[in-house]
Amino acid sequence: MEETNFQKIQEIVEQELSCSAHNMDHVLRVYNLSLHLAENENIDLDILKAAVLLHDIARVKEDNDPTGRTDHAVLGAEMCVPILEEVNFPVEKIKHVQVCIISHRYRTGHTPQTIEAQILFDADKLDTIGAIGIARSFIWVGRNNAKIYSDVDIEKYIEDNLGGKINGRIQDKTKHSPQIEYKTKLKYLAEKLHTDKAKEICKERTEYFENFLKRLEQEIKGVV
Repeated sequence: MEETNFQKIQEIVEQELSCSAHNMDHVLRVYNLSLHLAENENIDLDILKAAVLLHDIARVKEDNDPTGRTDHAVLGAEMCVPILEEVNFPVEKIKHVQVCIISHRYRTGHTPQTIEAQILFDADKLDTIGAIGIARSFIWVGRNNAKIYSDVDIEKYIEDNLGGKINGRIQDKTKHSPQIEYKTKLKYLAEKLHTDKAKEICKERTEYFENFLKRLEQEIKGVV
């Protein structure tokens, strides 16, 4: 597909996104990382590019839903169809883009099956860890009036605020913290990834994130 069509998709997505942690900067980081992971892989680049650009298009709608029922991956898979039709994206490939979008989310029951879907999943998750993951986590803290640090019993927290599941949806965001996110999700991230290249990147980024949290805890507790 012509590059101008992907530019049109990007312009439409930019109009939908407003959250600092999931704005166009995030989308473009995932886009560039996806292309890196796709090197030497036998993939359909049109599908991958379209899916990456559109994967978070429903994120603001989810964030603004007080009921907590909106799943941006599911809704995004629906919203992408008229956009792709508008830029004359091949009809036979639209379903595949939808599959990539609906399976990109960590907290969902849809597992990415195709290489395009797996690359999107991996690249999106890598943007939650490492230095950029730390930066994004504190943007999230500020936006949701959450905690910088919270020393809690993780098992009890999972039961009380994650619906009893370690990867459950956060019920009260003000009780969450980067440290809790790491202990309930990010430390297990490498196990969820699909490509060898992503797993290698994740290992280094996870170590960086964990070392930061250790230092943060020391400073909060007044350890010199």
